[in-house]
Amino acid sequence: MAVRGDIRNVAIVAHVDHGKTTLVNAMLKQSNVFSEREEVPDRVLDSNALEREKGITILAKNTAVQYTGPLAEELGEPEGITINVVDTPGHADFGGEVERGISMVDGVVLLVDASEGPLPQTRFVLRKALEAKLPVILCVNKTDRPDARIEEVVSESTDLLLGLAQDVSEEGIDLDLDALLDLPVIYCAAKVGHASTERPADGEAPDNDDLEPLFDAILKNIPAPQYDEDAPLQAHVTNIDASDYLGRLGLVRIYNGTLVKGKNYGLSRVDGSLENFKLTEVLRTKGLERVPVEEAGPGDIVAIAGVSDIMIGETIVDPNDPKPLPLIHVDEPAISMTFGTNDSPLVGTEGKDHKLTARMLNDRLQRELIGNVSIHVVPTERPDAWEVQGRGELALAILAEEMRREGYELTVGRPQVVTKIIDGKINEPMEATTIDVPDEYMGTVTQLLAERKGRMDSMSNHGSGWVRIEFTVPSRGLIGFRTALLSATRGTGIASSISAGYAPWAGAIVTRQNGSMVADRKGKASPYAMQKLQARGNFFVQPQSAVYEGQVVGVTNKPGDLDINVTLEKHMTNMRSATADVLETLTPPISMSLEESLDFANEDECVEVTPESIRIRKIILDRDQWYKWYSKQRRQNQNS
Repeated sequence: MAVRGDIRNVAIVAHVDHGKTTLVNAMLKQSNVFSEREEVPDRVLDSNALEREKGITILAKNTAVQYTGPLAEELGEPEGITINVVDTPGHADFGGEVERGISMVDGVVLLVDASEGPLPQTRFVLRKALEAKLPVILCVNKTDRPDARIEEVVSESTDLLLGLAQDVSEEGIDLDLDALLDLPVIYCAAKVGHASTERPADGEAPDNDDLEPLFDAILKNIPAPQYDEDAPLQAHVTNIDASDYLGRLGLVRIYNGTLVKGKNYGLSRVDGSLENFKLTEVLRTKGLERVPVEEAGPGDIVAIAGVSDIMIGETIVDPNDPKPLPLIHVDEPAISMTFGTNDSPLVGTEGKDHKLTARMLNDRLQRELIGNVSIHVVPTERPDAWEVQGRGELALAILAEEMRREGYELTVGRPQVVTKIIDGKINEPMEATTIDVPDEYMGTVTQLLAERKGRMDSMSNHGSGWVRIEFTVPSRGLIGFRTALLSATRGTGIASSISAGYAPWAGAIVTRQNGSMVADRKGKASPYAMQKLQARGNFFVQPQSAVYEGQVVGVTNKPGDLDINVTLEKHMTNMRSATADVLETLTPPISMSLEESLDFANEDECVEVTPESIRIRKIILDRDQWYKWYSKQRRQNQNS
C-alpha cells in the first residue's frame, strides 16, 4: 500500500463542553491561519447562530492546519504536513454527526475535562473510534481548573478505554490491545493554547507555552492515509454544504484514485443505482476557507460540485469500474415528535411571508433528510402532520427552532419514545445517565429519578463536595427532567446521558404534578382577570396579549386542568374608586424557551411555534370536544 505522508486526518471528540472547539481555535491560531491584525472570535468554528447562543457544537465541521514545525522535516515533508481536523458535537443527541466525522479520519484526539473526567458521551465517541479501529490520543484539557484532578482522570480514561476495547473485541472486532496499553497522553489548557507531555500539578497550566507537543503526538500516532495505486476511484460523501455560486457541495474523503476538475465520474446512489456527472469544481480547505484546486488525491478531504442532489453516504466512483463504499451506519432514533401545520386561530396573523402550508412543511422536512442522517420522517394518519424521529429531544427541538427562524409556522407535539416489539413484548429505549450534584442534593435527585423509574447503578464522591450518581432510566423518564433537575438543585445539577439499549416497558411515569390553566374563549388577556386569577397559579402570557380557546395560558398550583376566562374586563361604573388598578401587583409571567415548552406540554397538548411566538395549547382546541375526548380516554383506561 502506498502512503500520503503529507496528510493527517484526525477528529477531535469529547463530551459536551470539554473544550473541543476551543482547542481547534488554538490550533488555527498557532498555525498562522489568521493575520496579526485579524480579530479572531472565540470558538470560530461555531458559525451557526444557534451554536453560539447555546454554547454547543451542533454540526460536524472540518478545517485544515498546515504544520511546518521541526517534525515535518524529520518526517521527510519539509514543505509541511496538512492536518485535516474534524470538530464533532459533544452532545449525544447529535451522535449522527460524530459517526460521520469518524468515518472521514484515520485517528481521534479524545478530549477529557481534567475535573469532570469521562462522561457518557466520552464512552460513546470512544466506542465508535474503537469499532472503526482508529488510534486514540488522550488529551486532558482544562488542567488549570481549580478543581482539577488530573491523575485520577487519566486513570479513569485508561480504564474506560481498556474496558471498551474488551467489549469491542468480544464482538469480533480485532484490536491491537498492546498498542492501546501504550496510550499517548497530552496535558492541555486549550483556552491559553498550552500543551505538554509532562503532567502539571492540579490547577496549573502545562509548562509548555504552545501546542507543539499535541502536533507531535498527532503526526507520530495518527497514521498517514494509505491507498492502493491500482484501485479504481473511491470517494465517500460524508457531509453536505451549499455555495451561493456553485449550489450544493458534497464533502468527500478520497480513499483511492484522483478527482480531476472537469472530468466525468459516476455517483453510486444510496439505492444502488449509478449516475454519471461532470465534476465542475474541487475545493480544498485551507484554514477556514475553501480554495479551488485542479485535482485532489488519496487521503484528501475536499468539497466537490457538479451534482445538484448529492446525498450523504453516496460514493463517487470510476464509471467503468464502480466499487462503492459501504453506507454510513447511524444508530436508530429513540425519540419522536409530531410536526404539523399550525391550525390555531392566530395562524398567519403575526407577520407577512410566513410559511404555513403542509406542502412547505413537508418540503422543509425532506430537505433536512438530505443533510441529517440521524433523523427519520414518517407519515402519519393526517396529511398535514409527520412523525419526526431522532436521537433525543434536543436534536428535534433544534430542528423546530431552525424552522421557526426560517419563517415557518407549525405545531410540535410532546416528545414520545420509539418503542420496539421484542419477543412479543413492548420494549422502550433506556438511557445511561450521569448526574453531578452538590452532595446536599443527593437525596432530592435520587427521589426525582426514582419517580421516573430510574435505577441507580453507582455513586462516587471525589471529596470536593460534589457527588456523581449514575442511573439507568427510561428515555421517556428524561423528558422534561433537566428542567426539574435545575429547579430541584437551584441550578447546580449537571446531567448527561447516552443510549443504553432497550428494556421492557417500565410502566406509567408521572412527570408533571400540576395542571394547566386553559383559556375558555378568544380575546386579549386582561390585567384585571389575571390579578383575580393569579392566586390559582402562574401565567405564561403577558397582559393584553392575544389568547384563544384551548390555549394553555398558565400552570395551576394543583393537579388537574382549570378552564379560566382570562379576558374578563372590569365593569365600568359612575362611582369613583379610592384605589386605582395597579399593574405592578401582577406576578411577572413565566417565559419559557421552545425546549422548556416541549418539556412542559402534557400528552393532550402541543406547542405552537411561529417566528414571533411560542405557545402551549391543547391539541383539541374546542373545550366541549376536549371534554368528550377526555371522558372517553378515562373510560378506556378504567376498562383496561
